[in-house]
Amino acid sequence: MDTEPTDAQPTPQQIRRWRKYLADEIAEAKLYEQLATKKSGEERQVLLGLAEAEKRHQEHWRTLLGEHAQKLPSPSIHRVLLGWMARVFGSVFVLALAQRAEGDSPYGKDQDATRGMAADEEVHEEVIRALAARGREKLSGGFRAAVFGANDGLVSNFALIMGMGGTGVGATVVLLTGIAGLLSGALSMAAGEFISVRSQRELLDATRPTQVTLRAAPDLDFDHNELVLVYRARGLSEEDAEHRALERLGVFTCDCKPERSFNPEAEEDEYAAVGSAWTAAGSSFCFFAGGALIPVLPYLLGAEGWWAVGLSTGLVGIALLCTGAVVGLLSGASPLKRALRQLAIGLGAAAITYTLGTLLGVGVG
Repeated sequence: MDTEPTDAQPTPQQIRRWRKYLADEIAEAKLYEQLATKKSGEERQVLLGLAEAEKRHQEHWRTLLGEHAQKLPSPSIHRVLLGWMARVFGSVFVLALAQRAEGDSPYGKDQDATRGMAADEEVHEEVIRALAARGREKLSGGFRAAVFGANDGLVSNFALIMGMGGTGVGATVVLLTGIAGLLSGALSMAAGEFISVRSQRELLDATRPTQVTLRAAPDLDFDHNELVLVYRARGLSEEDAEHRALERLGVFTCDCKPERSFNPEAEEDEYAAVGSAWTAAGSSFCFFAGGALIPVLPYLLGAEGWWAVGLSTGLVGIALLCTGAVVGLLSGASPLKRALRQLAIGLGAAAITYTLGTLLGVGVG
């Protein structure tokens, strides 16, 4: 660390700020060490490397603080939350939050922090982004179906109920409409996800290379080698295709372009990214039904009129805020902005349908 002690006495404001920085650096180092205990291989080494970098930053603030580096305040609430989530939920949510924390570092604007420390924090954000991307890829299929299903259920069924409520029909009719919307929407979502994922897997089956070249090679005419056409169709140059064909005929033993042939491991990776059709369908059905049930709950409990409308709006609003915040966390964006955006979209759709329903009826009685 390129910090040198100074004889000038720090101001009380500097001491408070440095002590907070030090507490946060200690918390971040512990966070990365906790995450490292649940990882192995390269990811573990990367996380431990981040922890060591945070410890170097600690020494900078300890040097500046001197005798004031004792009895530090508690770290920021954000760091405390990250540590708790690391112990309870694992790395996916935590890394997404840590990415934002590293990106919001104040060191770039604080003259008491070195330029090297500010650069470290910028690089740390990219390191965390890369680590978080691995977890996001594993969640992508099921998470996409779950989030889209829940939000579609919330928004579509809430809008449907508000539209019916605006017409002035009785609570029983609104309830039956909501249940019908729940079932039809959930089944539609499940069927759509099943067909989408199954079609994608079938497309992979149709386009991946097979092992036919191995089976047919012994019977091929050496002077009229059709294998050359196979490998040229797969993207090899004419020279490489001829070389590869001779490998299959046993002339050569090397394997110059293995990526052009059947690769079971690559196939498994592609299928893992797409996910299971049944899993996607089941996830969509359950989460759509769960989301669609929320606006119906007040009517199931016997509420009517404005009381039911208000309860339904409140419950849906909370749910929209939660799902929006989760999307924000996992995407590395602001949870608050994503939550408010989700809320605005959901309530906006319901307001439009309610207005249309009111124009067609006599209002909520």
